[in-house]
Amino acid sequence: MRSINVNMGKGRLEAFSDGVIAIIITIMVLEMKVPERGHFQLADLKDMWPVFISYVMSFVYVGIYWNNHHHMFHAVKSINGSVLWANLYLLFWLSVVPFVSAWMGENSFAAIWPIVMYGFVLLMNSIAYGILVAVLVKHEGKNSALAIAVGSDKKGKISTLLYVIGIACAWLSTYISFTFYILVALIWLVPDRRIEEKLADEQSSH
Repeated sequence: MRSINVNMGKGRLEAFSDGVIAIIITIMVLEMKVPERGHFQLADLKDMWPVFISYVMSFVYVGIYWNNHHHMFHAVKSINGSVLWANLYLLFWLSVVPFVSAWMGENSFAAIWPIVMYGFVLLMNSIAYGILVAVLVKHEGKNSALAIAVGSDKKGKISTLLYVIGIACAWLSTYISFTFYILVALIWLVPDRRIEEKLADEQSSH
């Protein structure tokens, strides 16, 4: 049976992804409840710091994925059905971030399972993003700008390994585990310039 490979425009996928990510961030900020006391005092914020730190951490992670998602699709000329499903798979795991983020914050980073599940969701996001990259590279071709820019993706592989180590460390110390999650965020906090540099080289060569 002959396989059919249909190239489609990427505009609707990008718009849909941007909308979903915006909703995810909105849900996260809504989890930060206002103190219920009638006379608000700054001291009331003391009990909210774990939730706030959890929100900041998750906001940074979602922002990192949005940033790299935007850069990646800027280098893509078209998409197909496989790309649509791979993108939905990534959005699914991103949509779970608000739940595990709130669970972790409400337990003040002290309970093991919220920390473990937070790391697991981050790990699955990393894997889902890797799948999306692989599907896009297969669609665009091994000699495409995206494929050359991504290369062997050492940064992604190192991040996945750090997530696994972080999850395992939760049974030793939840704070050590959380430190590994912060480390991965710091690795990706500086935008990945590989795609920008590749596109700039192509433009300068024309």
